[in-house]
Amino acid sequence: MELQTLITLTTGITLLTCVLAVAGLHAYAMGRAQRQALVERLTAAGQITGPGRRRRFHNLDRRLRRTRLGRKLELRLAATGLDVTPGEFFVYMLAAVAGLWLIGQATLAPFFGPIAGLLGIWVAVQFLNWQRQKRIERFINQLPELARILANATQAGLALRTAIGMAAEELEAPAGEELGKVANQLAIGASMDDALGELADRLPSRELVVLVTTLVLSNRAGGQVVSALRNLTETLEERKETRREIRTQLSQVSMTSYAVPALGIGSLFLMNGVKDGALDRMTGSPAGQMAVIVAFALYAVGFVMIRRLSRIDV
Repeated sequence: MELQTLITLTTGITLLTCVLAVAGLHAYAMGRAQRQALVERLTAAGQITGPGRRRRFHNLDRRLRRTRLGRKLELRLAATGLDVTPGEFFVYMLAAVAGLWLIGQATLAPFFGPIAGLLGIWVAVQFLNWQRQKRIERFINQLPELARILANATQAGLALRTAIGMAAEELEAPAGEELGKVANQLAIGASMDDALGELADRLPSRELVVLVTTLVLSNRAGGQVVSALRNLTETLEERKETRREIRTQLSQVSMTSYAVPALGIGSLFLMNGVKDGALDRMTGSPAGQMAVIVAFALYAVGFVMIRRLSRIDV
Protein backbone atom coordinates (compact mmCIF):
# COMPACT_ATOMS: atom_id res chain seq x y z
CA MET A 1 0.00 0.00 0.00
CA GLU A 2 2.80 2.38 0.88
CA LEU A 3 4.61 1.46 -2.36
CA GLN A 4 1.48 2.21 -4.41
CA THR A 5 1.13 5.59 -2.72
CA LEU A 6 4.80 6.41 -3.39
CA ILE A 7 4.43 5.48 -7.06
CA THR A 8 1.30 7.62 -7.40
CA LEU A 9 2.99 10.58 -5.68
CA THR A 10 6.09 10.25 -7.85
CA THR A 11 3.99 10.06 -11.01
CA GLY A 12 2.01 13.15 -10.00
CA ILE A 13 5.15 15.14 -9.24
CA THR A 14 6.67 14.08 -12.57
CA LEU A 15 3.58 15.12 -14.51
CA LEU A 16 3.43 18.44 -12.67
CA THR A 17 7.12 19.05 -13.43
CA CYS A 18 6.54 18.31 -17.13
CA VAL A 19 3.56 20.68 -17.24
CA LEU A 20 5.55 23.45 -15.55
CA ALA A 21 8.47 22.84 -17.91
CA VAL A 22 6.21 23.09 -20.96
CA ALA A 23 4.58 26.25 -19.58
CA GLY A 24 8.01 27.76 -18.88
CA LEU A 25 9.27 26.99 -22.38
CA HIS A 26 6.10 28.49 -23.86
CA ALA A 27 6.46 31.64 -21.77
CA TYR A 28 10.14 31.92 -22.73
CA ALA A 29 9.35 31.53 -26.42
CA MET A 30 6.56 34.12 -26.24
CA GLY A 31 8.78 36.60 -24.40
CA ARG A 32 11.62 36.09 -26.87
CA ALA A 33 9.26 36.64 -29.81
CA GLN A 34 7.84 39.81 -28.23
CA ARG A 35 11.33 41.12 -27.53
CA GLN A 36 12.42 40.47 -31.10
CA ALA A 37 9.31 42.21 -32.43
CA LEU A 38 10.01 45.21 -30.18
CA VAL A 39 13.63 45.36 -31.33
CA GLU A 40 12.54 45.28 -34.97
CA ARG A 41 10.03 48.08 -34.40
CA LEU A 42 12.54 50.27 -32.56
CA THR A 43 15.19 49.56 -35.17
CA ALA A 44 12.79 50.51 -37.93
CA ALA A 45 11.92 53.72 -36.12
CA GLY A 46 15.61 54.58 -35.80
CA GLN A 47 15.60 54.57 -31.99
CA ILE A 48 18.16 51.77 -31.69
CA THR A 49 20.83 50.54 -34.03
CA GLY A 50 20.37 47.51 -36.17
CA PRO A 51 22.42 44.32 -36.18
CA GLY A 52 25.38 45.97 -37.91
CA ARG A 53 28.83 46.26 -36.43
CA ARG A 54 29.39 45.38 -32.81
CA ARG A 55 28.80 48.29 -30.45
CA ARG A 56 31.23 49.19 -27.70
CA PHE A 57 30.91 50.78 -24.25
CA HIS A 58 27.30 49.67 -23.70
CA ASN A 59 27.15 50.66 -20.01
CA LEU A 60 28.63 54.11 -20.60
CA ASP A 61 26.34 54.66 -23.58
CA ARG A 62 23.27 53.70 -21.56
CA ARG A 63 24.19 56.03 -18.70
CA LEU A 64 25.10 58.86 -21.05
CA ARG A 65 21.77 58.70 -22.87
CA ARG A 66 19.97 59.36 -19.57
CA THR A 67 21.64 62.75 -19.17
CA ARG A 68 20.69 65.97 -20.93
CA LEU A 69 24.12 66.21 -22.53
CA GLY A 70 23.82 62.65 -23.79
CA ARG A 71 20.44 63.32 -25.39
CA LYS A 72 21.79 66.40 -27.13
CA LEU A 73 24.80 64.44 -28.32
CA GLU A 74 22.58 61.65 -29.60
CA LEU A 75 20.48 64.14 -31.57
CA ARG A 76 23.60 65.77 -32.99
CA LEU A 77 25.06 62.40 -34.03
CA ALA A 78 21.76 61.48 -35.68
CA ALA A 79 21.95 64.70 -37.69
CA THR A 80 25.49 63.92 -38.86
CA GLY A 81 24.63 60.44 -40.12
CA LEU A 82 27.72 58.94 -38.44
CA ASP A 83 27.47 55.30 -37.37
CA VAL A 84 28.67 56.09 -33.84
CA THR A 85 26.84 55.89 -30.53
CA PRO A 86 27.08 58.70 -27.94
CA GLY A 87 29.15 56.48 -25.66
CA GLU A 88 31.63 55.63 -28.41
CA PHE A 89 31.99 59.27 -29.46
CA PHE A 90 32.52 60.36 -25.85
CA VAL A 91 35.28 57.79 -25.31
CA TYR A 92 36.96 58.67 -28.62
CA MET A 93 36.83 62.36 -27.71
CA LEU A 94 38.40 61.69 -24.31
CA ALA A 95 41.15 59.66 -26.00
CA ALA A 96 41.82 62.51 -28.43
CA VAL A 97 41.88 65.04 -25.57
CA ALA A 98 44.36 62.90 -23.62
CA GLY A 99 46.55 62.45 -26.69
CA LEU A 100 46.61 66.17 -27.50
CA TRP A 101 47.27 66.95 -23.84
CA LEU A 102 50.35 64.71 -23.82
CA ILE A 103 51.55 65.98 -27.21
CA GLY A 104 51.19 69.64 -26.22
CA GLN A 105 52.92 69.02 -22.91
CA ALA A 106 55.79 67.09 -24.49
CA THR A 107 56.43 69.18 -27.60
CA LEU A 108 55.78 72.70 -26.29
CA ALA A 109 55.61 73.11 -22.51
CA PRO A 110 53.66 71.63 -19.58
CA PHE A 111 51.46 74.74 -19.52
CA PHE A 112 50.14 73.96 -23.02
CA GLY A 113 48.86 70.50 -22.04
CA PRO A 114 45.46 71.65 -20.70
CA ILE A 115 45.14 74.15 -23.58
CA ALA A 116 45.72 71.35 -26.07
CA GLY A 117 43.11 69.26 -24.26
CA LEU A 118 40.54 72.05 -24.53
CA LEU A 119 41.48 72.40 -28.17
CA GLY A 120 40.68 68.71 -28.63
CA ILE A 121 37.17 69.23 -27.24
CA TRP A 122 36.67 72.20 -29.56
CA VAL A 123 37.88 70.18 -32.54
CA ALA A 124 35.45 67.36 -31.69
CA VAL A 125 32.52 69.80 -31.47
CA GLN A 126 33.54 71.51 -34.70
CA PHE A 127 33.83 68.12 -36.40
CA LEU A 128 30.24 67.30 -35.46
CA ASN A 129 29.07 70.72 -36.64
CA TRP A 130 30.93 70.27 -39.93
CA GLN A 131 29.47 66.81 -40.53
CA ARG A 132 26.01 68.04 -39.62
CA GLN A 133 26.23 71.08 -41.88
CA LYS A 134 27.56 68.99 -44.74
CA ARG A 135 24.66 66.57 -44.40
CA ILE A 136 22.18 69.46 -44.21
CA GLU A 137 23.64 70.97 -47.39
CA ARG A 138 23.34 67.66 -49.20
CA PHE A 139 19.77 67.29 -48.00
CA ILE A 140 18.90 70.82 -49.11
CA ASN A 141 20.28 70.08 -52.57
CA GLN A 142 17.91 67.11 -52.76
CA LEU A 143 14.83 69.05 -51.63
CA PRO A 144 13.76 70.18 -55.15
CA GLU A 145 13.80 66.57 -56.36
CA LEU A 146 11.99 65.49 -53.20
CA ALA A 147 9.25 68.08 -53.70
CA ARG A 148 8.94 67.02 -57.34
CA ILE A 149 8.52 63.34 -56.41
CA LEU A 150 5.92 64.16 -53.75
CA ALA A 151 4.02 66.37 -56.20
CA ASN A 152 3.98 63.66 -58.88
CA ALA A 153 2.91 61.00 -56.41
CA THR A 154 0.07 63.06 -54.94
CA GLN A 155 -1.05 64.11 -58.41
CA ALA A 156 -1.29 60.41 -59.29
CA GLY A 157 -3.74 59.94 -56.41
CA LEU A 158 -1.38 58.43 -53.81
CA ALA A 159 -1.65 59.29 -50.14
CA LEU A 160 1.03 61.46 -48.58
CA ARG A 161 2.30 58.55 -46.44
CA THR A 162 2.71 56.41 -49.54
CA ALA A 163 4.39 59.27 -51.40
CA ILE A 164 6.94 59.68 -48.59
CA GLY A 165 7.73 55.95 -48.68
CA MET A 166 8.15 56.11 -52.46
CA ALA A 167 10.50 59.10 -52.15
CA ALA A 168 12.54 57.24 -49.52
CA GLU A 169 13.10 54.39 -51.96
CA GLU A 170 13.98 56.55 -54.97
CA LEU A 171 16.24 59.17 -53.39
CA GLU A 172 19.82 58.60 -52.32
CA ALA A 173 21.28 59.40 -48.92
CA PRO A 174 20.78 61.52 -46.90
CA ALA A 175 17.25 62.28 -48.12
CA GLY A 176 16.44 58.60 -48.66
CA GLU A 177 17.65 57.63 -45.18
CA GLU A 178 15.83 60.47 -43.44
CA LEU A 179 12.58 59.85 -45.29
CA GLY A 180 12.96 56.15 -44.53
CA LYS A 181 12.99 57.02 -40.82
CA VAL A 182 9.87 59.14 -41.31
CA ALA A 183 8.11 56.33 -43.19
CA ASN A 184 9.03 53.81 -40.48
CA GLN A 185 7.73 56.10 -37.75
CA LEU A 186 4.46 56.52 -39.65
CA ALA A 187 4.24 52.74 -40.04
CA ILE A 188 4.40 52.16 -36.27
CA GLY A 189 1.68 54.71 -35.52
CA ALA A 190 3.42 58.08 -35.22
CA SER A 191 1.49 61.09 -36.47
CA MET A 192 2.54 63.00 -39.57
CA ASP A 193 3.21 66.14 -37.51
CA ASP A 194 5.53 64.35 -35.07
CA ALA A 195 7.44 62.41 -37.74
CA LEU A 196 8.05 65.46 -39.93
CA GLY A 197 8.77 67.61 -36.88
CA GLU A 198 11.55 65.26 -35.80
CA LEU A 199 12.96 65.41 -39.32
CA ALA A 200 13.05 69.22 -39.15
CA ASP A 201 14.75 69.01 -35.72
CA ARG A 202 17.44 66.64 -37.00
CA LEU A 203 18.26 68.70 -40.10
CA PRO A 204 17.28 72.30 -39.35
CA SER A 205 17.07 74.59 -42.39
CA ARG A 206 14.66 77.15 -43.71
CA GLU A 207 13.99 75.16 -46.86
CA LEU A 208 13.09 72.03 -44.93
CA VAL A 209 10.89 73.99 -42.51
CA VAL A 210 8.94 75.42 -45.46
CA LEU A 211 8.51 71.96 -46.98
CA VAL A 212 7.47 70.39 -43.66
CA THR A 213 5.00 73.21 -42.99
CA THR A 214 3.47 72.75 -46.44
CA LEU A 215 3.07 69.03 -45.97
CA VAL A 216 1.68 69.32 -42.44
CA LEU A 217 -0.88 71.96 -43.39
CA SER A 218 -1.91 70.00 -46.47
CA ASN A 219 -2.28 66.85 -44.39
CA ARG A 220 -4.42 68.67 -41.79
CA ALA A 221 -6.68 70.80 -43.94
CA GLY A 222 -6.32 69.29 -47.40
CA GLY A 223 -6.14 71.71 -50.31
CA GLN A 224 -4.10 71.99 -53.46
CA VAL A 225 -1.00 70.16 -52.27
CA VAL A 226 0.12 69.44 -55.84
CA SER A 227 0.20 73.10 -56.91
CA ALA A 228 1.86 74.09 -53.64
CA LEU A 229 4.60 71.50 -54.13
CA ARG A 230 5.08 72.59 -57.75
CA ASN A 231 5.61 76.20 -56.70
CA LEU A 232 7.84 75.08 -53.85
CA THR A 233 9.99 73.07 -56.25
CA GLU A 234 10.72 76.16 -58.36
CA THR A 235 11.51 78.21 -55.27
CA LEU A 236 13.87 75.57 -53.91
CA GLU A 237 15.70 75.39 -57.23
CA GLU A 238 16.29 79.15 -57.16
CA ARG A 239 17.45 79.08 -53.54
CA LYS A 240 19.78 76.21 -54.36
CA GLU A 241 21.53 78.23 -57.03
CA THR A 242 21.69 81.30 -54.78
CA ARG A 243 23.25 79.34 -51.93
CA ARG A 244 25.82 77.86 -54.31
CA GLU A 245 26.88 81.31 -55.53
CA ILE A 246 27.15 82.68 -52.00
CA ARG A 247 29.19 79.70 -50.83
CA THR A 248 31.59 80.17 -53.75
CA GLN A 249 32.02 83.88 -53.02
CA LEU A 250 32.71 83.28 -49.31
CA SER A 251 35.04 80.30 -49.64
CA GLN A 252 38.15 82.48 -49.29
CA VAL A 253 36.79 84.15 -46.15
CA SER A 254 36.06 80.75 -44.61
CA MET A 255 39.61 79.60 -45.24
CA THR A 256 40.91 82.83 -43.67
CA SER A 257 38.98 82.14 -40.47
CA TYR A 258 40.81 78.82 -40.07
CA ALA A 259 44.18 80.16 -41.25
CA VAL A 260 44.37 82.88 -38.55
CA PRO A 261 44.42 80.54 -35.50
CA ALA A 262 46.57 78.04 -37.42
CA LEU A 263 49.23 80.73 -37.89
CA GLY A 264 49.16 81.47 -34.17
CA ILE A 265 49.68 77.83 -33.23
CA GLY A 266 52.37 77.48 -35.88
CA SER A 267 54.24 80.46 -34.44
CA LEU A 268 54.51 78.62 -31.12
CA PHE A 269 56.21 75.64 -32.75
CA LEU A 270 58.45 78.02 -34.70
CA MET A 271 59.43 79.88 -31.53
CA ASN A 272 60.20 76.67 -29.70
CA GLY A 273 62.16 75.34 -32.68
CA VAL A 274 64.31 78.44 -33.02
CA LYS A 275 65.27 78.44 -29.36
CA ASP A 276 64.72 75.28 -27.39
CA GLY A 277 63.07 75.87 -24.02
CA ALA A 278 61.78 79.36 -24.90
CA LEU A 279 58.18 78.40 -24.20
CA ASP A 280 59.15 76.84 -20.87
CA ARG A 281 60.74 80.09 -19.76
CA MET A 282 57.87 82.18 -21.15
CA THR A 283 55.19 80.18 -19.35
CA GLY A 284 57.23 79.89 -16.18
CA SER A 285 55.91 83.19 -14.86
CA PRO A 286 52.32 84.32 -14.25
CA ALA A 287 52.78 87.22 -16.69
CA GLY A 288 53.81 84.87 -19.49
CA GLN A 289 50.93 82.49 -18.78
CA MET A 290 48.47 85.38 -18.80
CA ALA A 291 49.91 86.61 -22.10
CA VAL A 292 49.45 83.17 -23.68
CA ILE A 293 45.86 82.91 -22.42
CA VAL A 294 45.04 86.40 -23.74
CA ALA A 295 46.61 85.56 -27.10
CA PHE A 296 44.57 82.37 -27.47
CA ALA A 297 41.43 84.25 -26.43
CA LEU A 298 42.08 86.91 -29.09
CA TYR A 299 42.60 84.22 -31.73
CA ALA A 300 39.30 82.63 -30.71
CA VAL A 301 37.51 85.99 -30.87
CA GLY A 302 39.01 86.65 -34.30
CA PHE A 303 37.86 83.26 -35.56
CA VAL A 304 34.32 83.80 -34.29
CA MET A 305 34.14 87.35 -35.65
CA ILE A 306 35.29 86.33 -39.12
CA ARG A 307 32.77 83.49 -39.19
CA ARG A 308 29.99 85.79 -38.01
CA LEU A 309 30.77 88.54 -40.51
CA SER A 310 30.95 86.08 -43.40
CA ARG A 311 27.64 84.41 -42.58
CA ILE A 312 24.83 85.35 -44.96
CA ASP A 313 21.38 83.93 -44.33
CA VAL A 314 19.44 83.30 -47.50
